[in-house]
Amino acid sequence: MSAAPNASSGPSASPMMRAAIGLVVLAVIAAALFLVPEDYYLWVKALHVIGVIAWMAGMLYLPRLFVYHADSERGSQQSETFKVMERRLLRAIINPAMTITWAAGLWLAWKIFHFEGGWLHTKIVMVVVMSGIHGYLSAAVRKFAEDHNEKPSRHWRIVNEIPTLLLIAIVILVVVKPF
Repeated sequence: MSAAPNASSGPSASPMMRAAIGLVVLAVIAAALFLVPEDYYLWVKALHVIGVIAWMAGMLYLPRLFVYHADSERGSQQSETFKVMERRLLRAIINPAMTITWAAGLWLAWKIFHFEGGWLHTKIVMVVVMSGIHGYLSAAVRKFAEDHNEKPSRHWRIVNEIPTLLLIAIVILVVVKPF
């Protein structure tokens, strides 16, 4: 039964290699977007909104999976299923969506808003915090995969609220632009 986790996790690059690949992908997407003329504003904005929706869906669902995973018995079939679900959610949805969100968002901030406005600066800070939460959840996926999670389900219930609060604040900043 110990071979099942390795078989389901597939080939794994080192964290530094994955981070480097992610940064290269982000740089390529950002470079491509910066070649896009301002006439494509609505298309880039739509891409940004799609990226945000997918990123937030994953950021809200992953901690909920952790709640149930933390309560499952280590090594059980249920635990192994959660490992697969968490890894696939992170790699196939959350990571690419964050990359698209950042690349399109930076284009909008630069080309349309010229990095001006207190609301935009505050929004960027909150997105950096959201990215930090993303990193925390990514590390948790690795800990769960190695059966090293020490956090109770209550912890994950609380963590599940952080992206929600950040999302509410970010949407208010973008729509209302209070300063």
